[in-house]
Order: sequence, then structure tokens, then C-alpha cells
Amino acid sequence: MSARRNVAPTGLADRLLSAQAVRLHCQALMAQAQAGLARHFTWHPERMALVSAYVTQVIRERHPDLRVPRHSRWRHFAAGNVDRWAQVASRHGLDRPAMRLERARARVDLAVISVLLDASAGAAWGYADLSTGQQLAGAEGLGVASLHWWAGGALSSDPHHPCRADAVGLERLPTADLALAFQVNEHNVLPGLEGRANLLRQLALALRSHPDVYGHPEASGLRPGHLVDTLLRRSPTGCVHAEAVLRLLLTTLGGIWPERPALDGIPLGDCWPHPDVPGGWVPLHQLSQWMTYALVEPLEEAGLTVVGLDELTALPDCRNGGLLLDLGLLQARDRAFHTTRWRADAEPIVEWRALTVVIMDHLAEAVRGELRLTPEQLPLSRVLEGGSWAAGRRIAQAKRPGGPPPVHIDSDGTVF
Repeated sequence: MSARRNVAPTGLADRLLSAQAVRLHCQALMAQAQAGLARHFTWHPERMALVSAYVTQVIRERHPDLRVPRHSRWRHFAAGNVDRWAQVASRHGLDRPAMRLERARARVDLAVISVLLDASAGAAWGYADLSTGQQLAGAEGLGVASLHWWAGGALSSDPHHPCRADAVGLERLPTADLALAFQVNEHNVLPGLEGRANLLRQLALALRSHPDVYGHPEASGLRPGHLVDTLLRRSPTGCVHAEAVLRLLLTTLGGIWPERPALDGIPLGDCWPHPDVPGGWVPLHQLSQWMTYALVEPLEEAGLTVVGLDELTALPDCRNGGLLLDLGLLQARDRAFHTTRWRADAEPIVEWRALTVVIMDHLAEAVRGELRLTPEQLPLSRVLEGGSWAAGRRIAQAKRPGGPPPVHIDSDGTVF
């Protein structure tokens, strides 16, 4: 599917491209589960106390002062308590006060490409960070690998400005270069390698299709970082809603995802059919929401205030969703669910992810109750960062050698 798209979404397609739609449609499936009528899973609210206690314990261990940062890709760049972004910024002069806007643009470039490379790495892949001697796996390995690769100028067409990702640099990307940067070989296999590389090439097409968003009248080249200038221009009060950022990403980058459903010629992205929801569609927008979370800090650095972050939902990924399965809050009606290898569009997977979205809202409320904190003190994004994602990883490691999630999904590098 080409990334070229200038058609304005209308009707149902328009309504599906929002975080509000994610919650609304997922709640329809949750109502089915609460009534005992969900097709593929049973809901066990009596286990909520156990799950919230487990997540609370993880938060207390990882953040004894309860000062939990927001869920963001930026946490992965600092794996092993090394501020690699600060090192990169200092090395390239981006830490100077006069470079504030360019630093924000560079951070957006990095965040966008890193999120697009962030589908599951699988249990066999790892990354040796030569700058620190650390051996990293999973999301942290992918994050650090993408940071080093990007900072080396791999995605910039201007050798004098390596800390960029622009359309020219992205569209000429050979998959072999990505494999080399991520240390892929026959003994260190990264699932969906070609799919990841193709996402970046498709990103170049999307940038070219939307020069009003990703171009700049005083700068050459099209790059994700010019989103900073677009939002500054469109936000005279300096305030931007997280939902508006997400929607802009969905409507300008929605065509980059391969083999996705479409309505009236509008690609729906991470949105899948299910018979028990309004209109028959379940929007989830996992990586687009993850991208939005990752853009908050760069946009704030540019002088914008991002509000309404809790309008975004929990990410229905294998760690949050796996936590619910491993601790029995959700249980598959058919035990073969855990041994079957699924496609992302399989009805049981769509249902599991949808239920995860809603249950994570309930879990966040229960965790705040245990910690005696308000939603303002511990919003959803901090519950995700402090506890649920790490708890999902921890319980997976306790239950299965190597810590794989309790669900087997064929990854093409573009969803999980």
C-alpha cells in the first residue's frame, strides 16, 4: 500500500482515527466480557486486587519515591542509567541554548523513526552497545540501536547535519544497512527486518505527500521534525492537545502501514474488524499512540504545552496484555490460544487487545487506590511506565524461560 494520500477522511473512517474511538469501540467489547458474552475471553474481576498489588509492588521497587516518569521511548534510550541522548546532543552541539528549536526537531526525527522500528524484537535478538559495554535486548536494545544509527547520519541526506531523518535519506535506505546497524546475522535474528525498513521508506513517501506539515518555507528537505514548526504555527496559545497530535499523525502517516484495512480509500492503520463493536471495527493505533507519547518531550522543549495526555489509551501490546493473561484477569476460552501462532488481524487477537485497553484504565485506577495517589499525581502514562509494562515483562520471565509473552504472534515488524 502506498503512503501517498491526500484524501480527507470522512464519515466512519474519520471517526475511527482518534483515541476517543479506541476507547469507545474497545468498551463495547468490554461490556460483552463483563456480561460473560465475549467470544474468546472471560473476565475475572476478582483477580484485580492481585494484579494491582503486583503492579504496585513493581512501582515501589523501581520508583521508591513514587516520582514516576511518563511512558515514552525516551526511557529506552537511557537503558542502564546512561543518558545517551544528552551525549549525542553534546557531541553534535545540539545542547546549546540557541539550538533549542533544532534540538526539538532532531528529537522528533529520532522519536518517529525509533518508534517505527519498535515492533517486538523476539527472544533471540540482542544488541551490544559498544559505547557502554551493555548487552541489551527487547525495546531497550531496539531503542539504543536506533539512536546510535540515526546519530551516525544514516537517515540524513546532509553530511553536515547527521542528526536528522529526511525524505531523501529515508527513501534510499537499503535493508542491509538496517541489518548491519542492528547487528543482525544468522545467529542474531530480528523478526520483520524487511518490514521495518519498508516502514521507513514509506515514511519518506508520506513526508512528500504532506509538505504542508513536514516541510518548512525557510529550510530545505522534508523531515518529521518539521512537525514542531507546524504545531507552533497552528497553536497560537502554545497549547496543543495530545489527541490533536495523534490525529495529525494518523491522517498524514496512515498510509505507511502495509496491508491495512481501508474505508472509502482511507487507510485505517492499526484498526481491525470484529463483529461485536459499533460499525464492525476496533481501532487500536498502538504505534501511533506510542509515537504520540514519544513526541511530548520534544514538543515541550520547543515551548509547547501538551495537554490531555490521558485522552490517549494504554498500549495494547504483549507486555500490558500479557500481564492480564499471565495473572488471570483475562482468560482464554480455548487454551489453544496460547499455543497457536496468530496473525495481527485474527479475531481473538483483536479482542484481546481491545479488552486490554479498557482493563488497563481500571487497573490504573486500582493502582492509584493502593498508592493513595490521584489521577493528577499518577496519570495513566506513569502507571504504564512505572508498573504495568515492567510487570508484564517480570511475570513473563517468571513463567517462561527467556520471558516471551503468553501469546505467539507472527510479526512483520509493523504492529507488535
